[in-house]
Amino acid sequence: MPDRFGLGSESRRYIETNVIKATIPRMSGQFIYLDHQATTPLAPEARAAMLPWLAGPESMGFANPHSMHRPGRAAAAAVEVAREQVAALLPKGGRVIFTSGATEALNQAIRSVPRGDDKRAIAYSAIEHSAVVNPAIATGAELQVLPVGTDGLVDPEVPLAEGTGLVAVMQVNNEIGTIQPVDRLAERAHEIGALFLCDAVQGAGKLAPPDGADLIAVTAHKLYGPKGIGALWVRDGVKIGELIHGGGQEGGLRSGTLSPALCAGFGAAAALAAERIEADFQHLSGLAELARSILSRWTVNGSETARWPGNLNLRRDGLNFPRLLSDCRTLAFSAGSACGSGTGAPSRVLSAIGLEPAQARNSIRLGFGRYTTREEVEAACTAIEAAARAQGV
Repeated sequence: MPDRFGLGSESRRYIETNVIKATIPRMSGQFIYLDHQATTPLAPEARAAMLPWLAGPESMGFANPHSMHRPGRAAAAAVEVAREQVAALLPKGGRVIFTSGATEALNQAIRSVPRGDDKRAIAYSAIEHSAVVNPAIATGAELQVLPVGTDGLVDPEVPLAEGTGLVAVMQVNNEIGTIQPVDRLAERAHEIGALFLCDAVQGAGKLAPPDGADLIAVTAHKLYGPKGIGALWVRDGVKIGELIHGGGQEGGLRSGTLSPALCAGFGAAAALAAERIEADFQHLSGLAELARSILSRWTVNGSETARWPGNLNLRRDGLNFPRLLSDCRTLAFSAGSACGSGTGAPSRVLSAIGLEPAQARNSIRLGFGRYTTREEVEAACTAIEAAARAQGV
């Protein structure tokens, strides 16, 4: 009989034996993971912080953090410790609201911020994530798309339309790694009376926070924490409404029972990122330099200087990406955002910086991380270069 996913017993058995049990051990020993923009591995410190809240009934770690009894208060204390750890990555003078991830945080910021009749417009950059673009469209507000240059950067002096109530520009682009002038853009937004929203998913714990922002969205799994939890930072004095209605948790702004385990993992990952911010940056800079030396024939998409070193987006004219991926099957890398993969359409980000559809399809994204070694980068880039040459490009 099919299960609730429509899978019969034979299908379930095949997945269990041939996919899950077979793939994970093989990947751990042979795969080189270079897709850190899509997600990062769970830091051992984050896993250790989660385990007490995943234990069985003997520990009471399963308690609801919104309950008033002793185990509930212990779980609530763990949540508040995590909240402080995450807040330490963000500007002072604001509060952290836990969410299911950055997509929910961005939706709450965009769809629940009050905008008067004279402040209806929303401005966002041409290379924003779909988690900004689609909620903005859904509001029915007038929209202004802020262009980017061939370097993948928004002009900090770009004209902002009269009547704009919210300006949204991400700190670090998830596809091409460019670092936007968010501090100046926040100043510009405030000059016209607008709020500034920053998607800091790729920058949190890696770069200094966007101090001028009024609203900041982050997620745990992009900084070596668990999937399924993120946060919206709200500057003191900024009013937002509920996106999810229910029991009134999170100060009445985000209903739903929080997971102490996820919160603890997020907090531990944030604390570790704060400790390692300089060391991680230096490590990734060295990896990017090594990769560029091996892939010297490839062209960098976007600015070569105003970029996060953990993201290297490259193109080689005439490249067949599906064939490259097949020939490099022990490597995990991508052609762009994991959220947009499989659509068959050219990357919206690469199109925005002026690439033709063929050039966009000739591009790859390499994402390095804290645990990536120089030996892995050398082996991966050598394999990619050899596979490209085998295509005659």
